[in-house]
Amino acid sequence: MSTTEVRYPYPGPVSNLDEYRQLWRDPQRRLADYRLFWSRRPYKEDFSILVAGCGTSEAAMHAMRWPNAQVTGIDINATNVRCTEDLKHLYKLANLQLYQLPIDRVGELQMTFDQIVCTGALHHLGVLGDPDAGLAALRSVLKPDGAMRLIVYTPYGAAGIHMLHEFCKRVGIRATGEGIGQLIDALKALPEGHPLKNLRRDVPDFRDEAVLAEALQHSQDHAYSVPQLFEFLKRGKMRFGRWVKQAPYSAHCGLVAQSPQAAHIAQLRTEEQFAAAEQIRGTMVRHSVIAYRDDASADSYRISFEGDGWLEYVPIRVPDTTCVQEQLTPGAVAMLTNQDHSYADLWMPISSLEKQLLDAIDGRRSIEQIIEATMPFVRRQFQLEPAVRFFEQLWWHDQVVFDTARAQ
Repeated sequence: MSTTEVRYPYPGPVSNLDEYRQLWRDPQRRLADYRLFWSRRPYKEDFSILVAGCGTSEAAMHAMRWPNAQVTGIDINATNVRCTEDLKHLYKLANLQLYQLPIDRVGELQMTFDQIVCTGALHHLGVLGDPDAGLAALRSVLKPDGAMRLIVYTPYGAAGIHMLHEFCKRVGIRATGEGIGQLIDALKALPEGHPLKNLRRDVPDFRDEAVLAEALQHSQDHAYSVPQLFEFLKRGKMRFGRWVKQAPYSAHCGLVAQSPQAAHIAQLRTEEQFAAAEQIRGTMVRHSVIAYRDDASADSYRISFEGDGWLEYVPIRVPDTTCVQEQLTPGAVAMLTNQDHSYADLWMPISSLEKQLLDAIDGRRSIEQIIEATMPFVRRQFQLEPAVRFFEQLWWHDQVVFDTARAQ
């Protein structure tokens, strides 16, 4: 196998992960992360993780995040593997194993995994191979009740990237030191409103030389709209679970909920609602999705507010959420936001009663127990309607995940 070194590894090498390690020492952060993937499965920290296309640091970061897990990182790029090996030795990550290996040969490891993370590789298989074959290879090493996190480029918000590819091919710019310098000069000369200039302004990653070089090295990236992504998963015998951050796609949140077509969008099938949100926003650069094998039981991850099973859900606050009590909209006592959202419209105003319900969330009590503690003298029929609406909104706004193990 080639051991070619690259001048601009992506993401750029890091030498200090102290802050990241400290952040993930919080057991509540790990619990919320686990429940993002598995709502019903018993919680454990000694599971197996594959980071496919691990780059220069992602596998090391997962090994830090889950010190009791067994983490395996693969990458076709020798430079990326070497950079990750340096982090492994620096931080004594005994739970991390690394291999220089392309995704479509992952079966050679003769291992299966609880979780597969592939956040920057499948859409590059336009150069290296077939994305469908890559997804099939990953599915073949995913355990029956496992979960997969994937990131792919979009055709709309990432239009500037595709224009960059075509431009550089046309004028002969390559991922060399001289080529990157030429490209940076060209980008500086772009007119206001150009999709690529907007992209570099709104997505800080694309101001980095390593990111530009990576874009040039992968000039045949596949891009997926929401319907194309669902078809991609279907071809790979995978089933959509949820978006990692679902509020931007939701008909219940932000500008999509406030659009003149909101009522019509809400009547569409869920997949069509997501597609409409992508088109309304127009600036989504990547889709980040959690998917499961199509033969897995949906009970391990499905969240439903039909019937009364939701009363037994245990809500868990997501660590990146914030409750603001200044400059409020009329009638609100607070506004909730997730600091990890990239859109500024995804605020959730809450009332005084909803603030009491929110404050009662402790990661141990079920929704029913929270309702009983918060509204003990209110008749049950008057408890349920505002409660179900509130907790469903919390979920769509990425404020909570749920432990559904108690639900029948």
